[in-house]
Amino acid sequence: MKKIILFLAFAGLANAQAPAGYYSSANGLAGAALKTELSSIITNGHQDKGYGGLWTAYKTTDIDKTYENDGSIMDIYSEKPNGADPYNYTVVTNQCGTYSVEGNCYNREHVVPQSLFNEASPMVADVNFIRATDGKVNGMRSNYPYGKVGTATFTSKNGSKLGNSVSSGYGGTVFEPIDEFKGDIARMIFYFVTRYQSKLSTFSSGNMLGNTTFPGLQTWELNVLLAWHNQDPVSQAEIVRNNASYAYQGNRNPFIDNPAYVNQIWGSQQPSNDTQAPTTVTGLSVSGKTSSSVSLSWTASTDNIGVSSYDVYMNGSLKTNVSSTSATVSGLSPSTSYTFYVVAKDAAGNVSSNSSTVSATTESGGTTNPGTDCVSETFETIPTGSSSSYSTRTWTNSGITWTATDARTDQTISNKAITVRDGSLKSSSSANGIGSLTVTTQLKFSGSNGTFNVLVNGVQAGTIPYSTTAATTTINNINVSGNVIITLENNSSSNRVAIDNLSWTCYSGTGKQSKSAPSAVQAESKDLQIYPNPISNQEIFVKGETQNIKKAEIYNLQGKVMQTINDPFKNSKGSIKIKSLTQGIYILKLDNSSLKFIIK
Repeated sequence: MKKIILFLAFAGLANAQAPAGYYSSANGLAGAALKTELSSIITNGHQDKGYGGLWTAYKTTDIDKTYENDGSIMDIYSEKPNGADPYNYTVVTNQCGTYSVEGNCYNREHVVPQSLFNEASPMVADVNFIRATDGKVNGMRSNYPYGKVGTATFTSKNGSKLGNSVSSGYGGTVFEPIDEFKGDIARMIFYFVTRYQSKLSTFSSGNMLGNTTFPGLQTWELNVLLAWHNQDPVSQAEIVRNNASYAYQGNRNPFIDNPAYVNQIWGSQQPSNDTQAPTTVTGLSVSGKTSSSVSLSWTASTDNIGVSSYDVYMNGSLKTNVSSTSATVSGLSPSTSYTFYVVAKDAAGNVSSNSSTVSATTESGGTTNPGTDCVSETFETIPTGSSSSYSTRTWTNSGITWTATDARTDQTISNKAITVRDGSLKSSSSANGIGSLTVTTQLKFSGSNGTFNVLVNGVQAGTIPYSTTAATTTINNINVSGNVIITLENNSSSNRVAIDNLSWTCYSGTGKQSKSAPSAVQAESKDLQIYPNPISNQEIFVKGETQNIKKAEIYNLQGKVMQTINDPFKNSKGSIKIKSLTQGIYILKLDNSSLKFIIK
């Protein structure tokens, strides 16, 4: 049996860990006002150490000092508080790497899935809600919300479960940690929706987040987390981790320091106390359409507490629920008329009256002609709120949803433009492939000339230069067929570059990414990294857990295997000697992970 340390006066003990006066400006506040003040407190001093910095953080933040106290990784998905752990991880040595079963390696678990905020900074690297956990269990949890499981389809070796939800108000798939860590999970999520409350309207809900600053969570999830917070008080392990996180990152989780904040903010907001419905949605219009989809946009509703989401109806039937003020309904038939309306919902489940209806007829079907414009974005419909600040911006135009991270909207080229700093511009999936791409760029303010990377389905297809002079560049012969997602990545973390008049032509031939190419090409591994890149001397150096990798394969972008190496790291220290390859872009597949590299 383990030595368990019990603390009775959690609030007093925890509060003593914060610097004197750290929360003084929050004194006397409650509800939404307290949440907003706490957001300001924990935003000040927050240092973004980058996604890779989490591995460094875990050397102090995620070490077991309260259960075995053995210096191993403190993993909430494998820790057994009252018995022997099924496996233990040594910091750095057992860092993922690849995994197939529990116990292979530990990686970085975003308690609030990074897909909900498009992997943007600083959220993607915030140690206060990103735990070191077993890779396999992390993968099984995926991006499902947390809740009470009915019938488990997966159970980890410490009893964490995945399965259907029996939590009131939600019937989808959920993940349930063991009782020992339910409060830990709740307080990390409370931290997230407080620290990033001003960004919630730009995030996806994931069936857990709200899109307003208060309450910041879906009603059903809020009720689950309030119950977990109350049944599992703050532990010494949380206090230790909070102090280490503060030393590393410069900000704290206030709900560990002062657990009473939870009920002061959300406890008095019982769903039954809110009976006022949101206002009726106005301004519903058709923003774009294709032969198989219709895109809609509308003006945000208002509510006495806050609008949580919108239900979109087509021909009288519910089609989708979104947290933003736009939606695309797909899977439609060509040359067919459809009618739409939208209703707003608040966190208590109150529903507005139906909006006015709009009708749209999808485009006619047929084969798209290669060489014609598939997508043309002029940025005239970009959001303009707080236009000079940098944040994540999303909008939909002509059936394409765009996401620009670390972006502002007040700069112009021909007219409106989107300006990206330390981020990217990314499209949603577009049919009919891509032949060539054309875009206009211009460096704004100070900085130096540079380039954007252009990625098609996650694979680099070329670069776009920029300078202080507005210039239009075309990349020819990209030639990728099928559904494509286009991303423009800023190679600089400080240059502010405006983008305007982006378009690409259709391509209906045989694309570069054939079926023989590795399926993981479209989603590169974040746990392994090639350095330097471009490579030199026909040698690939790989950072990360490599000793257990059984097979390496090198593909060109046409999907042809160029070289196969068994046990590639058996007789080396993180490097692979390769055959002479010509200049270009290649994919290195290591078991189930894929990495892009360049030979110049």
